[in-house]
Amino acid sequence: MPGFSAQLIANHMKLYQGYVNNTNALSEKLAAMLSDGKEKTAEYAELKRRFGWEFNGMRLHELYFGNMASGGGPLQNTEVHKRIQENCGTFEAWKKDFIATGSMRGVGWVILYQDNESGRLFNTWINEHDGGHLAGGTPLLVLDVFEHAYITDYQLERAKYIEAFFNVVDWDAVARRCSK
Repeated sequence: MPGFSAQLIANHMKLYQGYVNNTNALSEKLAAMLSDGKEKTAEYAELKRRFGWEFNGMRLHELYFGNMASGGGPLQNTEVHKRIQENCGTFEAWKKDFIATGSMRGVGWVILYQDNESGRLFNTWINEHDGGHLAGGTPLLVLDVFEHAYITDYQLERAKYIEAFFNVVDWDAVARRCSK
């Protein structure tokens, strides 16, 4: 993908594989502990808490990778483009807010959520994988702003990474996540 080196992608995929492995291992360990009657232990409780971190780390990376493509994808005439304009007035106003959210100090995720109840769209900052998600919301566009997502290619220049990200957004993939 333009703007994303092979080394950056390889590093990121290795990190993602860790989330997959840990999700599977925790799932097995929790099932075994439950089967052995150890569900009331402190260890079980801590592993149960940790599961959300690993699972969301896995899924958020899948959504992130899934909304990027080598040549990006068309935006005009998609349901998500229409919704962005309805919610924000213009695509440019929405993008300005998304970039501002992604440029905030700290590490985490920027997610364009669709509220499944009202259909409204919200750009949201997520500090950690497992906290801050909008209940009843569907992630439409996901941007990883942990340092591992950009430091190999962009060092501390997050703004250049976000610009490169927008050049590879697959708007068709984002639109498929958008319900009517």
